[in-house]
Amino acid sequence: MSEAHAEEVPTWSDGVLPYAPLSTLKPLDEGLWWVDGPVARMRFGPVALPFPTRMVVIRLRSGGLWLWSPTAPTPGLFAEVDALGRVAHLVSPNRFHYAAIPAWKARYPHATAWASPGVRERARSQKLDVPFDADLAEEAPEAWRQDLGQLIFRGSRYVEEVVFFHHASSTLVLADLVMSLERERVHPRLRWMLALGDTFWPGQTPREVRATTWGRVPLARACYERMAGWRPRRVLVAHGRCYLDEATVRLERAFAWLR
Repeated sequence: MSEAHAEEVPTWSDGVLPYAPLSTLKPLDEGLWWVDGPVARMRFGPVALPFPTRMVVIRLRSGGLWLWSPTAPTPGLFAEVDALGRVAHLVSPNRFHYAAIPAWKARYPHATAWASPGVRERARSQKLDVPFDADLAEEAPEAWRQDLGQLIFRGSRYVEEVVFFHHASSTLVLADLVMSLERERVHPRLRWMLALGDTFWPGQTPREVRATTWGRVPLARACYERMAGWRPRRVLVAHGRCYLDEATVRLERAFAWLR
């Protein structure tokens, strides 16, 4: 491990072992990278549960960089991203993935910060000042329409997530619609709580999302069918193990609750 990442050796102190090395670009395909970030905590009532985090970086045909769900940055990560090119877009895919955008926006003030449905309200409720510039819609904006497919996955009252599909690499990018934590990477004392939410590999839509689609399942099913119609070769997720093979089969299993 390089000296730059020596301080980021995962330990059980966070309750979850993230995917080291952290805060460094990991190439996946031409013009496509992921970054595994530090552990974040999501509060469920009195309990704050830990989750590994992940961001995605795509170089658009324009040459600009598209950053999805930016993780907490480090000087080393900034330097690596700078070497790739000009950061053009900072994307919040849903109302829970936004907290690091202010740090990235401060570094790249020229980049457009994109708000997902409900994230502005969520940030205000958490008393966080997030400098969003534009709002994501059902269809991809002109800035990346040739590079990425886009849709708002509707149906859940808990969260509406903007889903993206990178055409060149046939990669689907999901935030919280599928979680696939690896049980052995979760501290034994926390496994039962995360199991209650259906967050473990081989991955599925978390229980709170499924439970809040009552009366709206047909709408969610239509969104899934459109998403599955892209026939992804791989699926990247924000929390847990990605689907780097058998993506179509694994995705179908994760959304089997919509049948």
